[in-house]
Amino acid sequence: MVAQFTVFGRQVGSHVLAMLTLGTTFAGSYLALSGGEKPTSPPIQASSTDEEKFIRDFIAKAEKEGK
Repeated sequence: MVAQFTVFGRQVGSHVLAMLTLGTTFAGSYLALSGGEKPTSPPIQASSTDEEKFIRDFIAKAEKEGK
């Protein structure tokens, strides 16, 4: 038979406590290690829209070549 423990006034089996412990551990580690949002790039401070478009195109081209 299974060992029974009283938790909040209810009888709970040891196997249920083990599953809850493992589930909580894995869920907590997944949430902790999943990371946050990707950092955004600093704003482009161009003097004109043409310059800003050139910079954005240059960055996009450089990222494609880097992969």
